[in-house]
Amino acid sequence: MNPVGWFEIAVTDIERAITFYENALGVSLARKEMGGTQMAWFPVEEGNAYGATGTLIQSADCSPGSSSTVIYFNVNSIDDVIARVAESAVLHPKTQIGDSGFYAHIEDSEGNRVGIHCH
Repeated sequence: MNPVGWFEIAVTDIERAITFYENALGVSLARKEMGGTQMAWFPVEEGNAYGATGTLIQSADCSPGSSSTVIYFNVNSIDDVIARVAESAVLHPKTQIGDSGFYAHIEDSEGNRVGIHCH
């Protein structure tokens, strides 16, 4: 299993950010809305393709800036990870995301927000 499974880049103007990334990278982003959160997903190639994909995200909970990108690590059990960190390190509890499994956010030893994901 590749360790990184997803990333999020916080934005304040989703349309402006879509234009920037589509132009800069020469790709098309897929607009999505999940629970009122505006997203634009980067392309993904299923199967044995190298690398991870992610999204631009516009939400009241996300602010763009030099430390706003969240990397999601694939794990076998979110509960096991949460059990291994301090309670104060859990920034967002285990949350179901439909058929895509579950995620949570924890804080690392340096104060970075890190996402964890499992199916």
